[in-house]
Amino acid sequence: MFGPSSASPVEVFGLRFAHAVGLAAGYDKDATAWRGLACLGFSHVEIGTVTPRPQAGNARPRVFRLPADRGVINRLGFPSAGMEVVAANLAGPRPRDVILGVNIGKNKETPLPDAAGDYLVVMKRLYSLADYVTVNVSSPNTPGLRDLQGGDYLGALLSTLVSSRDELAGKHGRKPLLVKLAPDLDEDALSESLDAVQSAGVDGVIATNTTIARDGLCSPARGEKGGLSGAPLTDMSTTMVARICDRLGDSIPVVGVGGIMNADDAAAKLAAGARLVQIYSGMVYAGPSMPGKTATALARRVLTA
Repeated sequence: MFGPSSASPVEVFGLRFAHAVGLAAGYDKDATAWRGLACLGFSHVEIGTVTPRPQAGNARPRVFRLPADRGVINRLGFPSAGMEVVAANLAGPRPRDVILGVNIGKNKETPLPDAAGDYLVVMKRLYSLADYVTVNVSSPNTPGLRDLQGGDYLGALLSTLVSSRDELAGKHGRKPLLVKLAPDLDEDALSESLDAVQSAGVDGVIATNTTIARDGLCSPARGEKGGLSGAPLTDMSTTMVARICDRLGDSIPVVGVGGIMNADDAAAKLAAGARLVQIYSGMVYAGPSMPGKTATALARRVLTA
């Protein structure tokens, strides 16, 4: 196992993480590899996004590397084997000391007014198998999905899910409920989203998903449609983490995601107020040793501070 040495545990959302570095959703959508990924040194692995029914996602090609920019564009569109296959993949033995998150979404053909039903059925099906659940309303690759970040939509959706979670807690224990937001929200839209988050009583915010911005790119694939991640997202995401932490204070913890390519980027997210960080595109460029090295580097900074 490529684990970190002298890592500093993090207690957040009522859970104890071995250290701050986890794997973001999208890498293991159907929970086929999460046990192996856990052995790379992650403190937590977030699988998904999981939809109620199987769907193929968008047509290929749908993932593009931008080597000159150290970025990735994807327009996967929630390809999912569906919640029943994922439930089977999550059943059975689990790696020790690894927190499992389940990221949930809606099927592409489900109209926005009916979206809450999709989120609700996936959460109920996978709740007992997860350590925490993340509500994905911020992917740019499912038409209309980001509209769910609006105050009215988001408030109703999160309130419904929190109420159902509280009922499920009686049988399976209370699991934290998080929501993942986009980096492209302007000040008014972000304020509406955070009002909804606070009113509904969710346990945490993941900031951020991929961006639709394309500023300053030079790679040939820069014009491809989809969500941009990797180094071009680093500063935008860190700024969003700081904005959200400034608004929420200590009341709702934040997970920092987006453009973490090395330990310095992870440390910047934590300095901006995040309690945990997650990586994805950074591992595409740095390789499988990245999570362990990043966690170890962060631990050494704590020891020498």
